[in-house]
Amino acid sequence: MAPLATPPPRTGLLVIQPLKRRHCAECHAGPLQMLVLEDGAPRCLDCADLGHLVFLPRGDTALTRRAREESALSAVVVRFNRRKGRYERQGVLVEEAGLARAEERCLADAEARRRRRMRDARRRALEDVRFAEAFAAEIRRLFPGCPADRAREIAAHASVRGSGRVGRSAAGRALSEVAVTSAVVASVRHVDTPYDQLLMSGVPRHEARRRIGAVVETTLRGWRTEVSEAG
Repeated sequence: MAPLATPPPRTGLLVIQPLKRRHCAECHAGPLQMLVLEDGAPRCLDCADLGHLVFLPRGDTALTRRAREESALSAVVVRFNRRKGRYERQGVLVEEAGLARAEERCLADAEARRRRRMRDARRRALEDVRFAEAFAAEIRRLFPGCPADRAREIAAHASVRGSGRVGRSAAGRALSEVAVTSAVVASVRHVDTPYDQLLMSGVPRHEARRRIGAVVETTLRGWRTEVSEAG
């Protein structure tokens, strides 16, 4: 039987997932899925007094850490990576009761995180509503002739969280006149002019803006000077 490559020394017990068929040097059971090297000879987990442990694959760092904390006996499981020429961690062996306690702790944390996410979502939703209201109020201040419903629509569209729109820029969050006016102009361009149809028909963007520029300016001029009866 070809000798096993010896893993580098590390603190604690080490269990190997062999790449080749191996049998226990003591009870001759095999082929072994996991083994322990004792004096260079493979031993099955039962012969190494680790047979009562359960395998926890790598991937959940918090669960692994807590399972080891909750287990009086544990071992790191490794497998040799031929391509990289080194042993790599595959998971741990822990006591079943310790794993159960660790899972309970993680579930409790998950519930706490879920509740915190819900609180944060409610807080963000309230902030978004307040910001949209402030944005709409600033639109009405700059453009008193803009209907109230339209101002709210423009504000809601411009201030969607994560949209990258002008309302979410630094200037937009500061309710700067330039940002608010940009949001209004964009709305007028898309809603009150044939701008979108021009783009769909193949007209270049700058040419399309030139063609509808007079309509946009007329609408803005009216909103700046006329008090709407709507809303």
